[in-house]
Amino acid sequence: MSLSNLFSIAGTGMSAQNTRLNTVASNIANAETVSSSVDETYRARHPVFATMFSNARNGGGTLFEEQGEAGAGVQVTGIVEDRSDLQARYEPNHPAADQDGYVYYPNVNVVEEMADMISASRAFQTNAEIMNTAKQMMQKVLTLGQ
Repeated sequence: MSLSNLFSIAGTGMSAQNTRLNTVASNIANAETVSSSVDETYRARHPVFATMFSNARNGGGTLFEEQGEAGAGVQVTGIVEDRSDLQARYEPNHPAADQDGYVYYPNVNVVEEMADMISASRAFQTNAEIMNTAKQMMQKVLTLGQ
Protein backbone atom coordinates (compact mmCIF):
# COMPACT_ATOMS: atom_id res chain seq x y z
CA MET A 1 0.00 0.00 0.00
CA SER A 2 1.41 3.36 -0.94
CA LEU A 3 1.18 6.50 1.15
CA SER A 4 -1.04 8.12 -1.46
CA ASN A 5 -3.68 5.44 -0.85
CA LEU A 6 -3.83 6.49 2.80
CA PHE A 7 -5.29 9.85 1.83
CA SER A 8 -8.11 8.19 -0.07
CA ILE A 9 -8.83 5.67 2.67
CA ALA A 10 -8.78 8.27 5.44
CA GLY A 11 -10.92 10.57 3.30
CA THR A 12 -13.61 7.95 2.88
CA GLY A 13 -13.48 7.34 6.64
CA MET A 14 -13.95 11.04 7.32
CA SER A 15 -16.86 11.19 4.89
CA ALA A 16 -18.52 8.18 6.53
CA GLN A 17 -18.09 9.66 10.02
CA ASN A 18 -19.53 12.95 8.76
CA THR A 19 -22.65 11.07 7.65
CA ARG A 20 -22.76 9.36 11.04
CA LEU A 21 -22.52 12.72 12.82
CA ASN A 22 -25.33 14.12 10.66
CA THR A 23 -27.66 11.22 11.49
CA VAL A 24 -26.86 11.55 15.20
CA ALA A 25 -27.64 15.28 15.01
CA SER A 26 -30.93 14.52 13.27
CA ASN A 27 -31.84 11.94 15.91
CA ILE A 28 -31.06 14.31 18.78
CA ALA A 29 -32.94 17.17 17.12
CA ASN A 30 -36.05 15.00 16.80
CA ALA A 31 -35.79 13.25 20.18
CA GLU A 32 -38.69 15.15 21.71
CA THR A 33 -40.97 15.53 18.70
CA VAL A 34 -44.41 14.05 19.23
CA SER A 35 -47.11 12.60 17.05
CA SER A 36 -50.63 11.30 17.46
CA SER A 37 -49.99 8.16 15.40
CA VAL A 38 -47.32 5.50 15.25
CA ASP A 39 -46.88 5.89 11.49
CA GLU A 40 -46.10 9.62 11.66
CA THR A 41 -43.65 9.44 14.55
CA TYR A 42 -39.95 10.02 13.88
CA ARG A 43 -37.81 6.90 14.16
CA ALA A 44 -34.10 6.94 14.95
CA ARG A 45 -31.86 6.55 11.91
CA HIS A 46 -28.48 4.83 11.71
CA PRO A 47 -25.98 4.70 8.82
CA VAL A 48 -24.80 1.35 7.47
CA PHE A 49 -21.12 1.12 6.56
CA ALA A 50 -19.39 -1.29 4.19
CA THR A 51 -15.78 -1.82 3.23
CA MET A 52 -14.77 -0.72 -0.26
CA PHE A 53 -12.42 -3.25 -1.80
CA SER A 54 -9.71 -2.46 -4.31
CA ASN A 55 -10.25 -3.54 -7.90
CA ALA A 56 -7.93 -6.36 -8.88
CA ARG A 57 -6.00 -6.21 -12.13
CA ASN A 58 -8.44 -8.65 -13.73
CA GLY A 59 -11.25 -6.14 -13.23
CA GLY A 60 -13.09 -7.73 -10.33
CA GLY A 61 -13.11 -6.81 -6.65
CA THR A 62 -11.18 -9.10 -4.36
CA LEU A 63 -10.60 -9.25 -0.66
CA PHE A 64 -6.81 -9.55 -0.97
CA GLU A 65 -4.79 -8.35 -3.90
CA GLU A 66 -1.37 -9.56 -4.93
CA GLN A 67 0.26 -7.06 -2.57
CA GLY A 68 -1.98 -8.08 0.33
CA GLU A 69 -4.18 -4.99 0.33
CA ALA A 70 -7.45 -5.58 2.15
CA GLY A 71 -9.54 -2.55 1.40
CA ALA A 72 -9.73 0.83 -0.20
CA GLY A 73 -11.86 2.62 2.36
CA VAL A 74 -15.36 2.69 3.73
CA GLN A 75 -18.65 3.73 2.20
CA VAL A 76 -22.12 4.43 3.51
CA THR A 77 -24.44 1.93 1.85
CA GLY A 78 -27.58 3.43 3.33
CA ILE A 79 -29.37 4.85 6.32
CA VAL A 80 -31.86 2.58 8.07
CA GLU A 81 -34.65 3.40 10.49
CA ASP A 82 -34.63 1.79 13.91
CA ARG A 83 -37.69 -0.47 14.11
CA SER A 84 -37.72 -0.73 17.91
CA ASP A 85 -40.87 0.25 19.79
CA LEU A 86 -41.87 3.88 20.11
CA GLN A 87 -42.66 5.48 23.44
CA ALA A 88 -46.40 5.81 23.98
CA ARG A 89 -47.23 8.17 26.85
CA TYR A 90 -50.66 8.84 28.25
CA GLU A 91 -51.07 12.61 28.05
CA PRO A 92 -54.76 13.31 27.36
CA ASN A 93 -54.33 17.10 27.62
CA HIS A 94 -51.56 17.25 25.01
CA PRO A 95 -52.67 18.89 21.73
CA ALA A 96 -51.17 16.02 19.71
CA ALA A 97 -52.86 13.26 21.71
CA ASP A 98 -54.87 10.65 19.82
CA GLN A 99 -58.49 9.71 20.65
CA ASP A 100 -57.27 7.44 23.48
CA GLY A 101 -55.10 10.21 25.01
CA TYR A 102 -51.74 8.81 23.93
CA VAL A 103 -48.86 10.76 22.48
CA TYR A 104 -46.08 8.90 20.65
CA TYR A 105 -42.45 9.87 21.16
CA PRO A 106 -39.52 8.74 18.98
CA ASN A 107 -37.38 5.72 19.85
CA VAL A 108 -34.33 7.95 20.29
CA ASN A 109 -32.16 7.39 23.35
CA VAL A 110 -30.29 10.68 23.80
CA VAL A 111 -27.58 9.10 25.98
CA GLU A 112 -26.79 6.49 23.31
CA GLU A 113 -26.82 9.18 20.63
CA MET A 114 -24.36 11.32 22.61
CA ALA A 115 -22.03 8.34 23.02
CA ASP A 116 -22.34 7.64 19.28
CA MET A 117 -21.57 11.29 18.56
CA ILE A 118 -18.40 11.16 20.68
CA SER A 119 -17.35 7.93 18.95
CA ALA A 120 -17.93 9.40 15.48
CA SER A 121 -16.10 12.59 16.40
CA ARG A 122 -13.08 10.65 17.63
CA ALA A 123 -13.07 8.41 14.55
CA PHE A 124 -13.16 11.52 12.35
CA GLN A 125 -10.28 13.00 14.34
CA THR A 126 -8.29 9.76 14.01
CA ASN A 127 -8.70 9.80 10.23
CA ALA A 128 -7.56 13.42 10.15
CA GLU A 129 -4.48 12.45 12.18
CA ILE A 130 -3.74 9.63 9.74
CA MET A 131 -3.82 12.10 6.86
CA ASN A 132 -1.56 14.49 8.73
CA THR A 133 0.94 11.73 9.59
CA ALA A 134 1.00 10.51 5.98
CA LYS A 135 1.62 14.08 4.81
CA GLN A 136 4.53 14.45 7.24
CA MET A 137 5.99 11.13 6.09
CA MET A 138 5.81 12.21 2.45
CA GLN A 139 7.53 15.48 3.32
CA LYS A 140 10.30 13.58 5.11
CA VAL A 141 10.79 11.37 2.05
CA LEU A 142 11.23 14.47 -0.12
CA THR A 143 13.97 15.80 2.17
CA LEU A 144 15.99 12.55 2.19
CA GLY A 145 17.95 13.52 -0.90
CA GLN A 146 19.17 16.82 0.52
